[in-house]
Amino acid sequence: MQSNFTDNEYNSRLEALFTRFQSVQKVGFKDGAYKPGLGGMQRLDALLGHPWKAYPCIHVAGTNGKGSVCSMLASALAAGCGGRRQADGQCRGRIGLYTSPHLLDFRERIKVVSDSGAEMISRADVWEFLERYEAEFEGHSFFEITTGMAFWWFARKGVDAAVIEVGLGGRLDSTNIITPALSVVTSIGLDHCALLGNTRAEIAREKAGIFKAGVPAVVGSRDMETAPVFEETAASVGCSLLFADDVPSFPIEEEILAKMDLTGPCQEMNLHTALCALDVLGAMEESATAAITQTARRTGLRGRWETISRNPETICDIGHNPPALKENFSRLEALQAKGRELIIIYGIMADKDLAGIAPLMPTGARYIFTAPDNQRSLPAEELKTRLKALRPDLFSSYKPETAGSVALAVRRARELAQDLPDALIYIGGSTFVVAEAIPQF
Repeated sequence: MQSNFTDNEYNSRLEALFTRFQSVQKVGFKDGAYKPGLGGMQRLDALLGHPWKAYPCIHVAGTNGKGSVCSMLASALAAGCGGRRQADGQCRGRIGLYTSPHLLDFRERIKVVSDSGAEMISRADVWEFLERYEAEFEGHSFFEITTGMAFWWFARKGVDAAVIEVGLGGRLDSTNIITPALSVVTSIGLDHCALLGNTRAEIAREKAGIFKAGVPAVVGSRDMETAPVFEETAASVGCSLLFADDVPSFPIEEEILAKMDLTGPCQEMNLHTALCALDVLGAMEESATAAITQTARRTGLRGRWETISRNPETICDIGHNPPALKENFSRLEALQAKGRELIIIYGIMADKDLAGIAPLMPTGARYIFTAPDNQRSLPAEELKTRLKALRPDLFSSYKPETAGSVALAVRRARELAQDLPDALIYIGGSTFVVAEAIPQF
């Protein structure tokens, strides 16, 4: 088995893998990128020797917030003892963290979080996994392959536990082959409706598909449309169910929120959900909860209302569906009301609900529409045309511009900011817009 390889060899091999097994993020739900059902993943898992059985898992689904909740849990569990104590009396856990999509490097999806920070899967381990198993990949999806790689690597690293984020939905997601120690659903909103359902109740049923017999489940919010679905599913599979909404705030919650390096209104609900999950796991130790304040630093989580420049102040956020953007745009409008001049770089995937997003967009902002380098992107000029029909008032104060790339959009936004007092640049609408913007800073 080859152990030495050049950067060019590694990059070429990875590019060949991405080309052969297209990801949903790049091509959408076509060309074999999405394979609903668990049969393929079960076959790959058997080939790998069922590595996820070597450690307890926490399984997290949800429309929005699941990446943040996964990262909070990983940070907390890495700092807490959870029954482990080193010879020197210190608590130092190693927690696998599997999330998607990535922003800059494929390896961001697969990390081990410890008290000292996050370690991505190494290039050498990626190479070894491909050397061993690539001949068996035919018929599998990109996500099945990366999921198998994560489970395999976590077992190799001897993690104490792993936090596993659902890729899409829950019931038919590749990650749903596991029997976890805890199932978590963060929130329910309308996204990926063509695959998951056209109502929040239908989508909730898909997310509740991660519930397992005898495995406790925590759901972030209780509402009239989705709660009956979760209650019915929990009863049918035979698991306990806790709605975080039904649990009063923990005494430490306000202090954690004030110190947390993940900011934004959505993080209040995410934090409460994560704390409820830790409570169910019996892991509400002081060291664990304190570690949540440094979630972004410890896990490397990016693109969640992240300040990527101070001059001019520039914020990026990967929120891309109406529930997430409603919070982001409301926050921008609050800053605008305090006198901030808004410059918004905005791009979107063609399959997203622009009609549902358009009413949420702030008026009086300077818009620069763009499209990331992705087959699924809505071209910038088409985005501008459609928004002009949906929200002509956005064109009344300032004429929106278009940019041929995210890099050009960033350059133009910074030019505009030079002439505006107290300017704030917001970059969002898609994970891929954010991914291409970050390297510009």
